[in-house]
Amino acid sequence: MHFASPPPWWLAVLVAAAIAGVAFFSYRRPLAPLTIAQRAVLTGLRGLALAWVALLLCRPVVFRPPAADRDGVVVPVVVDVSRSMRVPDADGQARIARAATLLTGQLLPALADRFTVEISALGDTLTPATVDALSADAGRTDIGGTLAAVRERYRDRRVAGIVLLSDGGDTGESGRPSPSDRTGPPIFAVGMGSPDGVRDREVTAVTAGDPRLDQASVDLRVSAVSRGFGRAPFDIRVLANGQLLESRHVVPPNDRSPVEEVFTVSPDPLIATVYTASVVGEGDEAIAENNTRGVLVSPAGRRRRVLALFGAPAHEHSFMLRALALDSGLEVDSVVRKGRNEAGQNTFLVQAGPGRGEALAAGFPVRADALYRYDALIIGNVEADFFTRAQLDLATEFVAERGGGLLVLGGRSFAQRGLIGTPLEPALPLELSDRRGALPREAIDIDPTIPHNGVVLTPEAENHPVMRLGQSAADTHRLWSGLPALAAVAALGGPRPGAEVLAVTTGPSGAVYPLVAVQRYGSGRSMIFAGEASWRWRMLQPATDQTYEHFWRQAIRWLAAPAPDQVSIAVPTTSEPGDSIEIGLQVRDAGFVPVSDATLEATLTSPGGDSRSLALRPEAGADGRFASTFRPTEAGLYHVRAEARKGPALLGTADRWLYVGGANREFADPRLNEGFLSRLARASGGRYVRAADASQVVSWLQSAVPQTIAPERRDLWHEPWAFVVIVVLLSAEWTLRRRWGLR
Repeated sequence: MHFASPPPWWLAVLVAAAIAGVAFFSYRRPLAPLTIAQRAVLTGLRGLALAWVALLLCRPVVFRPPAADRDGVVVPVVVDVSRSMRVPDADGQARIARAATLLTGQLLPALADRFTVEISALGDTLTPATVDALSADAGRTDIGGTLAAVRERYRDRRVAGIVLLSDGGDTGESGRPSPSDRTGPPIFAVGMGSPDGVRDREVTAVTAGDPRLDQASVDLRVSAVSRGFGRAPFDIRVLANGQLLESRHVVPPNDRSPVEEVFTVSPDPLIATVYTASVVGEGDEAIAENNTRGVLVSPAGRRRRVLALFGAPAHEHSFMLRALALDSGLEVDSVVRKGRNEAGQNTFLVQAGPGRGEALAAGFPVRADALYRYDALIIGNVEADFFTRAQLDLATEFVAERGGGLLVLGGRSFAQRGLIGTPLEPALPLELSDRRGALPREAIDIDPTIPHNGVVLTPEAENHPVMRLGQSAADTHRLWSGLPALAAVAALGGPRPGAEVLAVTTGPSGAVYPLVAVQRYGSGRSMIFAGEASWRWRMLQPATDQTYEHFWRQAIRWLAAPAPDQVSIAVPTTSEPGDSIEIGLQVRDAGFVPVSDATLEATLTSPGGDSRSLALRPEAGADGRFASTFRPTEAGLYHVRAEARKGPALLGTADRWLYVGGANREFADPRLNEGFLSRLARASGGRYVRAADASQVVSWLQSAVPQTIAPERRDLWHEPWAFVVIVVLLSAEWTLRRRWGLR
C-alpha cells in the first residue's frame, strides 16, 4: 500500500502521539466505574477510529498488475472494406480477396502463437469482423477516424502495433483527428493493390462556370483520364437531365495524361439541370463506377437588382441602360443627375421600381437597408465629392459585407484625385495613385494592327465570364480585336494584389494601360472600366452585332452573382447517399445585420417527392446562422426551402437544390495510394510494406512489443468499505458506552 499524500515522518509521529493522548484521556476518569478491561476496549476503539480517519486523509492507494499483463499482448488487425477494395489488381485477385488470403495464409497463423489478434473492418465506422465475413461494401474509407477509434479502444491494453490492410484511399469526412502521431501504438500498413492500377478510363472532374452570354449558356469543363490504353481515342458524352447533348471523340496526348474539354451548354433558367459527363467504357475496363460524374446547375432564381448612378445624361448611360433593360434576369433602377435647381441643389431623373424611388430622391441612398436591397452598383462619371464620407463608407460595406458587386467607369470618376484617398479606393481592383501605366508592354502580346484605345485581351480574359464572347478563345480574341477604338482611356495604375486585368489598351505614346480589371473584395466583387464611349461598340458596328450588349450584361451578372439574399441556404457541392450532410441557413434583416432570434421553417423534398420538416439549430458563436443535418438514402435532386420571420414580419424565403450522388469518391483515382500509407505508418513510428512482403510485419511487431505499461492504480480512501470501517468502530464504541453506563 502507498499513500498519494504521504506526511513527513515527524508529522506522522506527532499525529500518532496526539491520537494516543486523546484516546487515553477520553477514558482516564470515566463518569461510571469501569474495569481496566472495559476502559482498555473503549480507549482502543476511540484510538482506532481516529487513526483510521488520519490514515484516509493521507489517501492510501494500491497498485495491481495491469489488465494487459493478465490478458497478454494484443494486435488489432484492421481491414479496409470500402468499395474500392473490389478492384481486381492484387495479383489477379480483388483487393478484399487478397487481404483475406493474406490473413488466413500468412499473418494470422504467424501472429496467433505470440499475440491476441482481434480483427476489425474499416469503412464508414469501425466494426468487429471475421475473415470469412469480409465484404467490400462500405461507401467510405474513414481511415483517420477509424484508426483514432482503434487507439481509443485499446488505450488500456498492451498493443504491439496496429496492422492495417488497405489500398490507401481515404475518403472520410474532413475534420477527423489525425492518427498520424506517436501518441499511440505504431501502424504497420500493408498496401493492397497495384500503384499502377488497372486499365481504366475515368471522368475526374466536371465543373460549371459562371453563366455568360445573357445567361443563355454556361461553360462546362470536363476532365478525363485514360490509364492503360495508351493513346487510344475514346468518346466523352454530356447529358442534361439524362438527355444526350453532345459526344466528342478525343485522343489523349499520352497514356495517363488528362484530357480537358469545354462544352457550352444552355441550362433551363426555370428548373434545376444535372449535367452528366461520361466516357464510353471498353470491354476489358476493370472499373465502370468512375466513368460518370455529374454537376448541378441551379435555376437562375430571382432577378438580380442593380442600381445605376450616372453623373450626367450622355450616350454612355443611355446605351448601357438600354442594353441592361433587355436582360430578363436584371432589374435596373437608375439615377441620372440632370443639373441644379434655383437653390443650387442637384436634381435627378430617377427610374425605380415600386417602393424604391423615395430612397433615391437625393441621388444615392443614405441608409444601409435602402442600398442593400440591390445586388450590384454602377457608378458612372460621378466625381468623388458628390458623395459624403458616410455614403462612401456605405458603398464600401456594400461590397465587403453585403457581398454586392461594384462597377466604376467614366472619366469623371477618375479625374484629378477622383476616388484616391476615399474609403472606396481599396475596394477597386486598380491602383489609383499611380497614373504612369504600370503594365510592361512586353508582358502582353499586342497586335500592332489594333489602334490606340483599342481592346487587347490578356491571357486571364480568354475564359473569364466577363470577356468571353466566342465559342473558343480564338473567337473571343477575333471579336474583341474587331471593335472600334474607344474615345479615351483613363491612365490608371497597375492591379492590386489578387486583382485580374482582363483587357488593356495602348495610348499614343505606346504605354499600356489597364482597361478592364476585376477583383474579389470581402464577400463581393468589383470592376473598373477605364474607357470612354463604349457605346461606339454599338453605334459603329452592324445592327446584328451583339458584342456591346453581351459584354455589359455579362459584366453586371458576374458582379451581382455572389450577392446573397436576406435568407440564404448553404449546401455541400458534392455528396453521396449515406453521407452526413449539413445544411446551413443564414438570416439577416434588411440592413443585413444577423438575426439570431428568427423563427424558422424549413422543408426538405427528396427525389421521390416526399417532404419533411428540418429541425434547425443555432450555430454556436455564429450570429444569425442555423444548421440542420440529414443523411440521404438515395441519389438524386433534393430541394430545400426555408422561411424566416421575426415576430410577425417576414424576413425572407430561400430555396436551394442539392445534388446527391454526382460522383463515386471510392473509385476516384483507384490506384494503390502508397504515398499516403507510407506517410501514415512512418508518422506513427511504424512501417509500410506491399502485400507481397507482408510476412515482415510479424518480425516488426515482435520488436515493437511494449515491455511494460503502467500498473493499474486503485484508490482506497474513497472505497465504500473504508467508510464502513469508521461507522463500525464508532458504533461499537457508542454501544459499549451505553451498556456500561456511560452516555
